[in-house]
Amino acid sequence: MSAAAILALADGTIVTGESVGAPGTRFGELVFNTGMTGYQEMLTDPSYRGQILMLTFPSIGNYGTNPGDCQSREVQVEGFVVRTLCETPSNALCKQSAGTFLQENGVVAIAGVDTRALARRLRMHGVMMAGLSTEMAGEALLAEVRAQPDYGSAQYLERVTTAQSYQYQPRPHGQMEMGFGVRLVVVDYGVKRAILHFLHEAGCQVLVVPATAAARDILALEPDAVVLSPGPGDPGALADYIKTIEALLGRLPILGICLGHQLLGWALGGRTYKLKFGHRGGNHPVKDMESGRVYITAQNHGYAVDEESVVGAKARVSHVNLNDGTVEGLCHPSLAVFSVQYHPEANSGPLDSRYIFDQFVAQVRQSKEQRRGTA
Repeated sequence: MSAAAILALADGTIVTGESVGAPGTRFGELVFNTGMTGYQEMLTDPSYRGQILMLTFPSIGNYGTNPGDCQSREVQVEGFVVRTLCETPSNALCKQSAGTFLQENGVVAIAGVDTRALARRLRMHGVMMAGLSTEMAGEALLAEVRAQPDYGSAQYLERVTTAQSYQYQPRPHGQMEMGFGVRLVVVDYGVKRAILHFLHEAGCQVLVVPATAAARDILALEPDAVVLSPGPGDPGALADYIKTIEALLGRLPILGICLGHQLLGWALGGRTYKLKFGHRGGNHPVKDMESGRVYITAQNHGYAVDEESVVGAKARVSHVNLNDGTVEGLCHPSLAVFSVQYHPEANSGPLDSRYIFDQFVAQVRQSKEQRRGTA
């Protein structure tokens, strides 16, 4: 007989289900993702650090797991909530079941709960702190949940960034310098491997530096451009990182992605605010305001840039979410910076927005040639 697990929400909701992961007790902000696939990418996405992830699709684990789908060095979520976890996966690439993956990686997980009813509760009342346990009774767990600080601390980013700089090397050593015309520095706030992969495929030599890297240290590497990665936490609580970006503005082309986009918004003089339940899924329509084209995008964020604050800073809103009108992209042509709120690398999700990497690299090449011509 399977062990029981309990999920307690800060509003007093307590549900009991089946433990399908490792034993233990975890706390975090409960959020939901509407994606039908990509659970392994979500579990290993650093942007989920500090959060308990709930999936609304009713059957998870159908195709198992494999090492190639991991987006970071470890599982990042604090806990995992599903309706049903498939025990008999079917996929040619499958190396182990989702349940075994959860157990081996120490993930506390619960199945057998009405995830769509819980998602409706979060949509009505907003995301909230929660606890997931195989050890505690419901009321005791609820008391611990209510004693937890709200989500948003800088500690999450500090736990996911790289400790040391490194060069991304997807190929055997010795092939890295062949054909690379652009040297990029990626500031790691919680970067996904797929982002590094697609920047590399676009023709870049990719150097990854810790989030704590100072502007002078980044400039000393003599990059052609800087990429600000996604990551967890409240961008408004990351003042030191914002100051670093401010010091880079106008010095190099900059691309911001997700949290990187939000931090760039702050550096340009704007502000962010917390969304009621965030955008997490693979079907969010985003309009490119210049071309008028609509892209279906993958998203994972709980904060948004305030439009009025950045317009006042002379930045331009380049993309808009068609579901709720929130800002999905910024640009500031005179400073050679632009950003997107969604995840252009998908993984998992639609492929519509991968052009962003090629577009950015093309602009960097052009900027590089212009600087060379005026030197």
